[in-house]
Amino acid sequence: MLVLGIETSCDETAAAVVTGTREILADVVLSQLDEHRPYGGIVPEIAARSHLQHIDRLVAEAMKRAGIGFGELDAVAATGGPGLIGGVIVGVMTAKALALAAGKPFLAVNHLEGHALTARLTHGIDFPYLLLLASGGHCQLLAVEGVGKYTRLGTTIDDAAGEAFDKVAKMTGLGYPGGPAVEKAAATGDARRFVLPRPMKGKPGCDFSFSGLKNAVRLLVESLPRPLSEQDAADVCAGFQAAVADAVADRVRRGIKDFKARWPIGRHLVVAGGVAANTALRDTLIRIGSETGLEFLAPPLKLCTDNAAMIAWAGVERLRLGLVDQLDFAPRPRWPLDPHAKKVGFAGVKA
Repeated sequence: MLVLGIETSCDETAAAVVTGTREILADVVLSQLDEHRPYGGIVPEIAARSHLQHIDRLVAEAMKRAGIGFGELDAVAATGGPGLIGGVIVGVMTAKALALAAGKPFLAVNHLEGHALTARLTHGIDFPYLLLLASGGHCQLLAVEGVGKYTRLGTTIDDAAGEAFDKVAKMTGLGYPGGPAVEKAAATGDARRFVLPRPMKGKPGCDFSFSGLKNAVRLLVESLPRPLSEQDAADVCAGFQAAVADAVADRVRRGIKDFKARWPIGRHLVVAGGVAANTALRDTLIRIGSETGLEFLAPPLKLCTDNAAMIAWAGVERLRLGLVDQLDFAPRPRWPLDPHAKKVGFAGVKA
């Protein structure tokens, strides 16, 4: 089985070819960091235009690296959402055109499902397993029961972890993207110098919150001499990163307890999404997994951030089950993995 995957949901344009035997024949990713860096964040219109400019070339490059023609494919998969709708449209329309021209099935993949199933591509694990999905736009704990079968145990009631990393980097003058910059600065900082809150720690349930922590960092930075010294910035980042790790650890421990009670045959704790690249968070999750009897797994770093290999693999999984989409599929800016999960959020805040 050979599936071409296309990913254009945010600021990476990507194409990949993956086999049914978990072999990545090609994985091409073009980052837009340089285009968005002057603005301190992602500009949707710039992202969509860049996807449109480069997608054809990247697909051709992926097919060349895989050494196959379009007629040898079994299907064409693309991220159908959630994401920045302009970019999603570019990827979906490209995949539809290729599928129609080659006479192959078209597969619309939920971007979050791509992350959720990556551990099956890289490690071949069985269902069910507990997933921490942490990225710039999402922070969720999910029981992964099967393809298309997810139970959300917890989600953020306000900001995602990755968004908080980006904002803290901006506050401390470290630039964009924030995650790697904060982690690098924290490596030389003293996490004990500043006392920061651990949002939701000790509270019932498995939901996350990072807005209060982000505001606490803002107030802290405003109280320090300006411009921030390199050491002050490093200490702020170290304290923030430690607070995130502690807060996530508390939520994950509660999630594991719930997961074990409802899915006792599950054996793995998996982390996915861009924030999964953070070493401090990984070390925390490895320790928690060891203490609770779950084996911790994380995809290689290049497969934690947005990529097309995960989309192609999710396409493989869906194609095996006959979950093929029609060419009238409409791209979706929102697409929850668990449509039955309750809405959460503070009063007046859209969940």
